[in-house]
Amino acid sequence: MISVRGVSMRLASGGRPVEVLSDISLDVPARQFVAVAGPSGSGKSTLLGLIAGLDQPTAGTITVGGVEITRLGEDALARFRLDRIGYVFQSFHLIPTLTALENVAVPLELAGEPEAAEKAERLLVEVGLAERGHHYPVQLSGGEQQRVAVARAIGRKPVLLLADEPTGNLDSATGKQIVDLLVTLNRSLGSTLVLVTHDPALAAHADRIVTLRDGRIVSDEASDGHLA
Repeated sequence: MISVRGVSMRLASGGRPVEVLSDISLDVPARQFVAVAGPSGSGKSTLLGLIAGLDQPTAGTITVGGVEITRLGEDALARFRLDRIGYVFQSFHLIPTLTALENVAVPLELAGEPEAAEKAERLLVEVGLAERGHHYPVQLSGGEQQRVAVARAIGRKPVLLLADEPTGNLDSATGKQIVDLLVTLNRSLGSTLVLVTHDPALAAHADRIVTLRDGRIVSDEASDGHLA
């Protein structure tokens, strides 16, 4: 499903290049739930952004679902993300001037799907927010906002669901609910889930844990505590 080959990422910092990722190679089969763990600054979010096609690596190739996304132009990449990838951000990234229902409907409308509003309503029911569709983000709790973000991410039934510290702005109990929701929805979709977290307890829910440190993979092992 995902093939990362020899990926490096350098960014300028203080006028000098900084190696954020160094020669990363990684394969993730379809339907697997992988947690990418490691301390702050280890390159976790950078790697996820590259897999999503949000950034281009300095070196190496990334293939998602048989498509080498590192060779796509901007327009083709944008369409690929819309059709194939769902992304959940730590800070929700909801549009503040739109209701919960309208936020969920946006990618459906962009894709030209008929009955986008009706589909958005069903998605809000799936994430437990049937009565909150008319509320704006500011009127929702952090956990509710993240549920809206999850509903938006799964609306197009993506083959790949990516989550970048999705519980980082939530208390531990709400965070566990969001992870449980992601896992349940992902299994019903039959898609692949890659979740970035610095929390070992959350990482333990995955089938497999890939740990980064200083931009390199330092361990890659099956999790013995993932959900049955």
